[in-house]
Amino acid sequence: MEGNKKMSVSFDKFSNATAKITGSPASFISAFAIVLVWAVSGPFFHFSDTWQLVINTGTTVITFLMVFVIQQAQNKDTLALQLKLNELIAATKGASNRALNIEDMTEEELKVLKKFYSKLSDLSEKESLGASHSIDEARKNEAFKEAAANNA
Repeated sequence: MEGNKKMSVSFDKFSNATAKITGSPASFISAFAIVLVWAVSGPFFHFSDTWQLVINTGTTVITFLMVFVIQQAQNKDTLALQLKLNELIAATKGASNRALNIEDMTEEELKVLKKFYSKLSDLSEKESLGASHSIDEARKNEAFKEAAANNA
């Protein structure tokens, strides 16, 4: 258990550092230079199969490994963003706490929730600019207005 935690922490640090380094302009220029050197060297190797295999193998291996590194960094960033949004939702008066842990919902549940938010958007279009409501508040306000209109 302790070994897995150390490995996870080490890979997390490695993936974050690698994602930052490989996402830099210097890394792009370096990769571009390698491709340029490879292309210029083509005539010296008579554009042989081995010459082509060198760039194909190199790019394939690097791409394969980078998928895992970038995915780890992306997973951590996504989790951090979800937690920040959860904090904002939980701390905002009138916000619906139903949106907490929304990322754990199934696609069907997300589609249902999207319909609710679409309805909220429709209801808020009837309000003055800047008005904001939770789904429940918007429904209550709309029901109140309908009842008032029917009684008038």
